[in-house]
Amino acid sequence: LSLGEAKNLPTYPGPNKMRDCYCTVNLDQEEVFRTKIVEKSLCPFYGEDFYCEIPRTFRHLSFYIFDRDVFRRDSIIGKVAIQKEDLQKYHNRDTWFQLQHVDADSEVQGKVHLELRLSEVITDTGVVCHKLATRVLECQGLPIVNGQCDPYATVTLAGPSRQSEAKKTKVKKKTNNPHFDEVFYFEVTRPSSYNKKSHFDIEDVDEVDKMEIRVDLWNASNLKFGDEFLGELRLPLKFLRQSSSYEAWYFLQPRDNGNKSLKPDDLGSLRLNVVYTEDHVFSSDYYSPLRDVLLKSADVEPVSASAAHILGEVCREKQEAAIPLVRLFLHYGRIVPFISAIANAEVRRTQDPNTIFRGNSLTSKCIDETMKLAGMHYLQVTLKPIIDEICQVHKPCEIDPVKLKDGENLENNRENLRQYVDRIFTVITKSGVSCPTVMCDIFFSLRESAAKRFQGDPDVRYTAVSSFIFLRFFAPAILSPNLFQLTPHHPDPQTSRTLTLISKTIQTLGSLSKSKSANFKESYMATFYDYFNEQKYADAVKNFLDLISSSGRKDHKSIEQPILLKEGFMIKRAQGRKRFGMKNFKKRWFRLTNHEFTYQKSKGDHPLCSIPIENILAVERLEEESFKMKNMFQVIQPERRVLYIQANNCVEAKDWIDILTKVSQCNKKRLTVYHPSAYLNGHWLCCKATADNTPGCTPCTGGLPANIQLDIDGDRETERIYSLFNLYMPKLEKMQEACGSKSVYDGPEEEEYSTFIIDDPKETYKTLKLIIEGVATLEQEHAQYKRDKFKKTKYGSQEHPIGDKSFQTYIRQQSEISAHSI
Repeated sequence: LSLGEAKNLPTYPGPNKMRDCYCTVNLDQEEVFRTKIVEKSLCPFYGEDFYCEIPRTFRHLSFYIFDRDVFRRDSIIGKVAIQKEDLQKYHNRDTWFQLQHVDADSEVQGKVHLELRLSEVITDTGVVCHKLATRVLECQGLPIVNGQCDPYATVTLAGPSRQSEAKKTKVKKKTNNPHFDEVFYFEVTRPSSYNKKSHFDIEDVDEVDKMEIRVDLWNASNLKFGDEFLGELRLPLKFLRQSSSYEAWYFLQPRDNGNKSLKPDDLGSLRLNVVYTEDHVFSSDYYSPLRDVLLKSADVEPVSASAAHILGEVCREKQEAAIPLVRLFLHYGRIVPFISAIANAEVRRTQDPNTIFRGNSLTSKCIDETMKLAGMHYLQVTLKPIIDEICQVHKPCEIDPVKLKDGENLENNRENLRQYVDRIFTVITKSGVSCPTVMCDIFFSLRESAAKRFQGDPDVRYTAVSSFIFLRFFAPAILSPNLFQLTPHHPDPQTSRTLTLISKTIQTLGSLSKSKSANFKESYMATFYDYFNEQKYADAVKNFLDLISSSGRKDHKSIEQPILLKEGFMIKRAQGRKRFGMKNFKKRWFRLTNHEFTYQKSKGDHPLCSIPIENILAVERLEEESFKMKNMFQVIQPERRVLYIQANNCVEAKDWIDILTKVSQCNKKRLTVYHPSAYLNGHWLCCKATADNTPGCTPCTGGLPANIQLDIDGDRETERIYSLFNLYMPKLEKMQEACGSKSVYDGPEEEEYSTFIIDDPKETYKTLKLIIEGVATLEQEHAQYKRDKFKKTKYGSQEHPIGDKSFQTYIRQQSEISAHSI
């Protein structure tokens, strides 16, 4: 998601009129991300990107704009809610959305499981009357309101000529997945002899068709404002005419407010760019043919005839192809030979050594992606401490005389900036020993390739490597630290300007070009750069580049200083170390490094507890029934000691579990089984065993690779590549035609063929044939899977509740396909 900017927000009622706004990203009503606060603006610019794996089903992707209030709860200005099935309409394009009103009646999520039974009862006098039994079984995924959910349901039978009476279930405390299993009986029609004044008169059977059963879900609130509405369901009784009993799951719906529409105030608009992919991944054996063709790419001569290179040729943007290719080759340990092969081919096509690797080619994009994946820790350990300091201290560093603020001194600012550049430069050039092995091996191959091609240029061996490590790795990370996970948010304008100036200088220092000052369009930058026009800087860069591009280097994985991997507030349950200590829940600041997992009262305090990484034996989810709390997980230590932790939302819980699992993956004593529920009141809730040292009852879910960043699923990446080939099938066919044309006429017969790089038409044609066959086979498998799923799926089941619009669309498509095939 790219959260751009908001425009024309309504003015604040006070004299100031400006607002301090932030934007949140929600799956239904669960917040998973929030931007920084932009102060004093009605057109706030956020410029923040957010990427996440979605760990559960959802109906709406929602964006709320809040106005911060220091004294009271922040107020909602408006929202944008995109239905899951509509996400494809806006895929990968900037779109302005009008902000909509937010009211409690329209904010619903979750589903309810009901059973209805309409039965005929014959009275003593032989008269028939109808009774309706409504059984409210359970709900799932209700929203959490103000940090809690104490739900109950009311059931009402409503008809045109009767007073509706509401019957109410018990309140279920602290759960958003309540199990009610309560039955309510209603008389639908009565015998004519029944004439008590307090009851309704006889109703004709046709009246049944006009009746409806209504189920409302509420959150029992302790506040004086009354209970909060969570959603409703209205079912007409006429559908029970065909079958006297009916049982199904339903999505809860917003309250029907009698079609009274809110007046459409102009609340402003929000610019978003959403890229949403949903792939169905089969098991490994389905992908063998396509995967084999792809993994052979490094060995194909020429490399332009390989499947991976062809993917780069047909994709609209090289980045699209680079992401899954790099992940696939990293997963199978083939990334270095593949990048060496495509880089070699690119160097051979390059005419001028000064333009080496400067374009947005497949090689550049693949190396960028590899550095991002393999070098994330390297950036954390190298740049994060100083970037954190720059963001916190806010030293003035503006050196453009035109942009100086009142009271700022140009010389002081230059000195501040010079110190920052010097420190960052030193940190980078001293970090060669920490550079990840895979990056060093790629740089070695780039250096060799460039030196061989341009033998008359002694500097090309350096510029080939510096064009990546400085220009495309360190400089962008300094410029936009949030995109490289060095800061949680986009920095404020002043810090952003400081980082821009540092990034420009570092980029030029690393480029090793002859006339450095001439690189700058701005005279103030050229003047500032004179500080660094000393030989010692060029020597330091060359030494650093020599170190990171030397082959056969030892793998320095054991970096002595701890690397901070993740930190943040979560809630933990006391472990009961003292004999009579309270086992209550407390908010703590958690910190994970590659050495230990700790928590403290507040950020920067002394740790209250430290768990060495080698003592983490398993990290698993905790079932909600244990403490009636969502998003909980457990860290299991020796002697069955368990730390129970609650994360803030489902995305964060998944992140913590993944990263903790990965750092502890190589521990020798890792468990193979665990208890999915807690040990409470003398027994394990899951298996009812009474001894607290009973071995687990469920297999652990582990199995992730030990290397933090390279948690890659090869099948999933192959499925993504198949989807891309499938999407660009017309281009693949065009490329086949171009190969035929080149083979026969020895040249591009038509202009449109010249867009492809085809060095060897016959080899390229062979590869294309294999790709198209592999894609066709997978396409058949997907179609068959959909047909089988369509046959087995029941509308109204737990997976596809009634009211699931995306499933209704899917059913419509399937029935059209089957009608077409008939």
